[in-house]
Amino acid sequence: MKTLKNHLILYDAECPMCKVYTQAFTATGMLDTGGRAPYQNLKGFSCPTVDRKRAVNEIALVNITTGEVSYGIDSLFKVIGNAFPALKPLFAFRPFAWSMCKLYAFISYNRKVIIPATKATNPTLQPTFSLKHRIAYLMAATLIAALILTHYARLLPYPGNAYREYLVCSGQLLFQGFIVSVIAPAKRWDYLGNMMTISLAGSLLLLPALALHPNTTIATGWFAIVATAMLLEHLRRCKLLGLGKLLSATWIFYRAALLAIIVLT
Repeated sequence: MKTLKNHLILYDAECPMCKVYTQAFTATGMLDTGGRAPYQNLKGFSCPTVDRKRAVNEIALVNITTGEVSYGIDSLFKVIGNAFPALKPLFAFRPFAWSMCKLYAFISYNRKVIIPATKATNPTLQPTFSLKHRIAYLMAATLIAALILTHYARLLPYPGNAYREYLVCSGQLLFQGFIVSVIAPAKRWDYLGNMMTISLAGSLLLLPALALHPNTTIATGWFAIVATAMLLEHLRRCKLLGLGKLLSATWIFYRAALLAIIVLT
């Protein structure tokens, strides 16, 4: 594997995903051992050619020798393409590059709600909020979660129809969206992003059981375990957002009310 010499990648120290993949670059030799640094720790004169505002949203790769800077997916293509030259034609293929650019932006602008930081060390160096990317994330998470739950519900005592889980997931989004808009409107989009990440993660945890197609008792038990883990994560994320326990209580109320309706009808 060829190392990209004399390059420094500037990552978000508050982003677990950023730390993992940039550390993988240095650990595997794709970058020099000292080829990564958190942008939070850099002073203005350290990398004068870096657009600091852009680097917060799109990971920056700096050529230490020339001062040339690439951003976002171009940075990743440069590191990976240098290590694996056979991939360069793919990276140069415009439809692929365009789709990866969109995917990168989708993840980057939502990274704080996908895996939240335990503490913001520098509030002034946070990703720019993008409403269109957040709404796209909420819609994607809702559709994926509902699709999985629709199939998993067939293993449960009350399977319902093909549209029920889509209504349940979208209904929860609207219900909790109303509640958070009343009690903490400034944190509306951060909360909803975190909430739908929990729903998405919970649905993905159901996939092993869905693949094994267990009996109703086992499927129901696994569903209960996943739901408990989701509640604990909801409590944790609300605490990180400084929202207290009220939203967790309404989250439980919505699900309990729907369960009662499903059982009684």
